Amino acid sequence: MPELAEVEYYRKQWDPGIGGSVVRVLTHPTARIYRDIAATAVEKGLRGRSFLASRTHGKQMLFSFSGGAWLGLHLGMSGELRTEPGGHSPAKHEHLVIDLGDQKLVFSDYRMFGKLSLDLVDEGGPPAWWRELPPPPLDPRFTKKRVKEFVRRFPKTPLKTLLLDQRGFPGIGNWMADEICWQLRLPPQTLSGSLGETKLDAVWKETRRVSREAMRVIGSDWGDLSDAWLMNHRWRDGGICPRRGCRTGLVREDLRGRTTCWCPKCQG
Repeated sequence: MPELAEVEYYRKQWDPGIGGSVVRVLTHPTARIYRDIAATAVEKGLRGRSFLASRTHGKQMLFSFSGGAWLGLHLGMSGELRTEPGGHSPAKHEHLVIDLGDQKLVFSDYRMFGKLSLDLVDEGGPPAWWRELPPPPLDPRFTKKRVKEFVRRFPKTPLKTLLLDQRGFPGIGNWMADEICWQLRLPPQTLSGSLGETKLDAVWKETRRVSREAMRVIGSDWGDLSDAWLMNHRWRDGGICPRRGCRTGLVREDLRGRTTCWCPKCQG
């Protein structure tokens, strides 16, 4: 599933269309991405409007159109955004195509776990649901105090599971949560209630550091993270811990319904 940095990368794929006017909107009306809004409402709501700007918040994306129209997108498991030439014909899994005349903005999602929304807002600002989202890791409001208060609410929850909770850690997904635990040298199964002040400070710091580097490398141009990180080894069969002096075989197992990768030596 696309996480904080991948979502940022995909957001920018539509930016070449900023300033263009929507000629028409092509949809697959029965696609599951329209479970919260009818495809016809999206077609009608965007037609004739100008594409103004884009932004992200964790795993959420928001696209601004003239007249107070806001298109919200969540990529789900397999969603992708890209820009195609004006003559492009929508393919099977391209469930939303915004035609700007000389180019088309495409949202494809072959597994259809993604979803979208459309808000028409009179006051000119983003919709209320966007303004109410909790601060993501690189937001100044994502403070040590906020992280500590959130973690202490769930003392019996494993750290890895809590890092995936979008109410406290917007944008953190499976690989980032594994990375944070590995960088902290903490087992993903560590109960949150066992973390003292020093470890909680480290959770806040490492979450921000991993997020910052992911945004710099992946969010910019989908680059490769350093081989010194767990990320590049976690799905390899027979993968070993990349930490210098360790080289222990990595373990993959289920933790509350999510596949988790960790080093039994470094994080033991």
